[in-house]
Amino acid sequence: MSAVDTETPVDPDSTIAARNSPYHKTTLDNGIRIVTGPMSGVRSASLIFYFNVGSRFERPGVAGVSHFLEHMMFKGTERRPDPIMISEEIEEVGGGLNAATGRESTSYWCKVPSTHTAMAFDVMADMLRGSVLSETEMTKERKVIFEEIRSVQDIPEELVHDLTDELVWGDDPLGREIAGSEATVGSISREAMLDFWTRNYGPERLVVAAGGDIDHGEIVRLTEAAFGDLERREDRADQYTPVTVTQDAPRVRIVNRPTEQAHLCLSLPAVSYRDERRYAQSTVDSILSSGMSSRLFQEIREKRGLVYSVFGYFRSYEDVGQGVVYAGCDLDRVHEATGAILGELRKLRDVRVSDEEIIRNRELRKGRLLMGLEDSRSVASWVGSQEATFGEIKTPEEVMDEIDAVSAEDVQALARDLFRDDRLNLVVIGPYDDPAPFEQSLTFGT
Repeated sequence: MSAVDTETPVDPDSTIAARNSPYHKTTLDNGIRIVTGPMSGVRSASLIFYFNVGSRFERPGVAGVSHFLEHMMFKGTERRPDPIMISEEIEEVGGGLNAATGRESTSYWCKVPSTHTAMAFDVMADMLRGSVLSETEMTKERKVIFEEIRSVQDIPEELVHDLTDELVWGDDPLGREIAGSEATVGSISREAMLDFWTRNYGPERLVVAAGGDIDHGEIVRLTEAAFGDLERREDRADQYTPVTVTQDAPRVRIVNRPTEQAHLCLSLPAVSYRDERRYAQSTVDSILSSGMSSRLFQEIREKRGLVYSVFGYFRSYEDVGQGVVYAGCDLDRVHEATGAILGELRKLRDVRVSDEEIIRNRELRKGRLLMGLEDSRSVASWVGSQEATFGEIKTPEEVMDEIDAVSAEDVQALARDLFRDDRLNLVVIGPYDDPAPFEQSLTFGT
C-alpha cells in the first residue's frame, strides 16, 4: 500500500509542522524516511541517500565490504551497464555525484540543476537497486581500493590517524581502517558482497534527503516509485557490538620512519552523540581548534613556533566517542610539542574558561553554522544526517539555543572527565626507536 496518494499534496511529519520548522518529513509504509529542506533563491537540487550501516557493522572476515560495495554501486546497473553511463548522465548537465562510507553510515549524493531533479533521482535509485556487481568490475575495483589503502601508507600525516584509531580501539571494528586491509578486501567474493547488500540496505535503514529548489511532494513520489516495494529486513540486518572503554593506563606506539617531521596524535576516549554533553564537547573542540584564533593554533604555532600544522577534532558514535589532536613538528622538538599540547588540554581542565571566551566561541560557532547552510548540498546533509543519526531534525535556531546553553562550568566539568592520564594515547611516526621517553612524558602532570 502506498504511503502517499500521488494525486494529493504530501503533508510533513506532524512533529516538524508543529514546531514551525522549514523542513519536511514523510515516512513510507516500509520505513523509508524522506526529509527535505526547500530553499528559495537557488537553482540547484541536492539528493543524499543515507543507509544506517557502515564498517563497524561488518562481520569478521569481510572487513572493508561496506566500502567496497559503495565503490561497486558506481560500476554498472542492468539499465546502465557501462559505468560511464552513470556519471555521464549527471555530469553532462553540470552536476556531480559521489559517496562516502563511515563507521555507522554510508551515503550517496548528487547535485544537479533543479530542472534535472527527477533524472538525478532515477540515476541514484538505479545505482542503489540495480547494480549488477560484475565480477569483472569487482576485479578492477579491488585493485583501485588496494591503491587507496597503499596511498595512506605513504602519507604519514594521514597514517598516524589510522594508527591512533587502532591504538585506542584495538580489535574492535572502530580500530580498523574503513577500507579494510588488502588481505580482507582481496578475499571478499561477489556472494559475500551481495549478502551484505541484501541484509543491510533495507528500507528501515534508508533516509532520503533533499535540499535546494525542490518540492517535498515530488521527492516523496519519486521515492515511493523507486523504493516503495522494498521489504523490511531488520530481522536479518547486521548489528554492531557496543564498546566499553576499559583503558586504565596511558599507551604509546612509535612507528619508525625516515620522515622529515615528527607526526603525532594524542587521543582520548570521549562522549557519544547520544550523551547530553555532546554540545559541551563540541564547545571544547571549538575552543581548542576552531580557526587561527583557537588555543592550539595560538599557543603551539603562533607563540612557540613548534609546528606548521596543529588541529584537533572529536568523533562521536552512538555508544562512545574519541578526541584527537594532531601535530607535525621538528624531529628534535617532538617532546616539547607533545608537552605543549598536553599543557593546553590541562589548562582547559584546570582553569575556568572566561565568560568572554565562551561568548566569542558561541558567536563563532553560530556564524559558521548559518554560513554553512547556504548551499543545497549542505542543507540536504543537515536534514539527512540529523534524521539518520537522531531520528529528528533540529532547526539552526534550535541548535544555536543548545550552543548558547553551554556554560564555562559545563566545559570544565567535561574536560575534567575526559582529560585523564589513564586514558591518554599517543602515536608518533618518525625516526625513533625507543618508546620510553614518550611514555615518561605522557602525563598531564599536577
